[in-house]
Amino acid sequence: MLMVQNLSVRFGGRALYEGISFSVRPRERVGLAGRNGAGKSTLLRVIMGMQKADEGQVVIPQDYTLGYLAQDIEDMKGHSVREEAAKAFDELRALEKRLAHIQHQLETRTDYESDGYMELVEHLGIVTEKLNWMGAASAEGELERVLKGLGFRQTDLDRPVEEFSGGWQMRIELAKILLCKPDLILLDEPTNHLDIESIQWVEGFLTQHPGAVIVISHDRAFLDNVTSRTIEISAGKLQDYKAPYSKYLELRAERQQTLINAKKNQDREIEQAERLITRFKAKSTKASMAQSLQKKLDRVKRIELDEGESGAIRFRFPPAPRSGLAVVRAEGLRKDYGEKKVLRGLDMLVERGDKVAFVGRNGEGKSTLSKMIVGATGVTAGELEIGTNVQIGYYAQDQADKLDGELTVFDTLDKIATGDMRTRVRTLLGCFLFSGEDVEKKVKVLSGGERSRLALAKLLLEPINLLVLDEPTNHLDLVSKGVLKEAIEQYDGTAILVSHDRDFLGGLTDRVYEFTGGNIEETIGDIYAYLEKKNIETMREFEEGKGSNSAVAGSGKSADVSTGKALRSGAALPGKAQKNNSGKPVAKAAPVLSHADWFEAKKKAEKNEKKVRRSLEQLEKQIGKLESAIGAVEDQLKDPDFFSKADPQIFTDYEKHKAELESAMAEWEAAGEKLDAAIAERDRLHGMRPAE
Repeated sequence: MLMVQNLSVRFGGRALYEGISFSVRPRERVGLAGRNGAGKSTLLRVIMGMQKADEGQVVIPQDYTLGYLAQDIEDMKGHSVREEAAKAFDELRALEKRLAHIQHQLETRTDYESDGYMELVEHLGIVTEKLNWMGAASAEGELERVLKGLGFRQTDLDRPVEEFSGGWQMRIELAKILLCKPDLILLDEPTNHLDIESIQWVEGFLTQHPGAVIVISHDRAFLDNVTSRTIEISAGKLQDYKAPYSKYLELRAERQQTLINAKKNQDREIEQAERLITRFKAKSTKASMAQSLQKKLDRVKRIELDEGESGAIRFRFPPAPRSGLAVVRAEGLRKDYGEKKVLRGLDMLVERGDKVAFVGRNGEGKSTLSKMIVGATGVTAGELEIGTNVQIGYYAQDQADKLDGELTVFDTLDKIATGDMRTRVRTLLGCFLFSGEDVEKKVKVLSGGERSRLALAKLLLEPINLLVLDEPTNHLDLVSKGVLKEAIEQYDGTAILVSHDRDFLGGLTDRVYEFTGGNIEETIGDIYAYLEKKNIETMREFEEGKGSNSAVAGSGKSADVSTGKALRSGAALPGKAQKNNSGKPVAKAAPVLSHADWFEAKKKAEKNEKKVRRSLEQLEKQIGKLESAIGAVEDQLKDPDFFSKADPQIFTDYEKHKAELESAMAEWEAAGEKLDAAIAERDRLHGMRPAE
């Protein structure tokens, strides 16, 4: 069992924590919570012995092993992926040598009754048990299982590690830790470089891990699925909650309210005592009583409220200038990097006001398509058309790293601000938690989260109507992520989001594009609709094709998950009637269409649906105006004097409005039926795939 006792760590006179203590029992799953800069990563480094504490100690049992994944790792080189990952077995190989040495000693020695011989026998049992626990017999198979679970293909395993990006090298480092099966795994933001499927796989692995886990993560869904206990570091203090993250938030809110109430009572009592002390001091006969009250007041332990989450970013995207209806249109789009074919004949239409998510395994082309849309990389073949009056705001994965480190925070924005924004730079920076001396800091000394906030702030300097955000939440804490999500929800432009964060994407998008095999597959709804459509419990079930072939219960969607594709014909599965999102039956599909005909039909159906919706909205506005006009006259009719002074034209208009209202109501009812039919046709075509 790990024990942290009376730990204090200080930086430049500021205490990160003072006298904190906690323990971690075997198989416990602990999440570390707290704002950026609270000291979570520092605590992991202290536990690892990589950083010294000012006071207190970390007690680690003998032979207790630790595995640590930091946010940043050194570049790997000189080995294949398989060879680098196999370094995890260095301890295992050393144990095997130790076992062979012990066995040789037992075979050659004859002092069977001696203490030394009995110690060797005891040590043999310990080493054998340790080897069995580490899975020595199945090490090579386990190595491939872990690497594939983290997204590597069989063909990747013998490639040099230098060929892989920093994110993929981070996966190799994580694989080494998981393969070591330490008594305690310490993970600092393990999901930052993983796709959704790999995150699900890691969740399953950690759930089965026989040791303990301490994890820092800004992925709320990951924390909820992995941890059962949350330790919060706030204002140098530690609070321990026996609950996963979401439940911790509820318990924390209850605790905060209790503290607020207690502080109000205490403040009232202190104020009353101070009044008595002031009054008694003025009277010589009560001076001793005043001194007694003052001593009692000095001994009172004042209740201090936690810093809370008041320091969250606060911003809204500026109103989006109106663009054309078609914002991004791709047809037969292809992108190659030398011999590597990333995108193959991709078709996609993003219209004004859409909010879509790009998901899928890393390396499938999500970021590549984002770069093509913003003009950061070219098109190999096919068409990619950006609509009329589309003004793009782009946040790349490495956007924060591209900032000029020699500029100050203020100069970074002031350099590109124009017009009225020149006078509002400090106000804008304040919205992103840069105030006072912070605005004069050089960018190179900022943390990853601070640089990410500054890069996001740059997006607000000019009006934009297409947001393209590639992993915008990687370095934001959970509170700031929530504020960013709310800002995107209220944004009236078009948004394309590349993210693996399920909680962030949940409820945020109306369409999900999964990138797979060089193409995309569309799911109507948010990320959870997509995951439900996949109908998988874990990454492993998806890889083995164990998803159900029947319609997903309650989802209103049918999918052939074993092939990873929607049913080509769009016809219902045996015994199941297909339904659209409104629960209405979908008409029987026509024969399989050619790729061009299918794309044109889908585009036409989507256009027709939007046209009918606009017509319905116009009728509803017209009906509202007519009802208001009729209501105004009827209110006047209640006044007996109205008839004697009313203009006869009022009554003519009144009857005319009533007739127009009746006609508009009939049109509205007919338009509603047209909308139902349009939705059914759209869903039918979305459920199809063209002939290949």
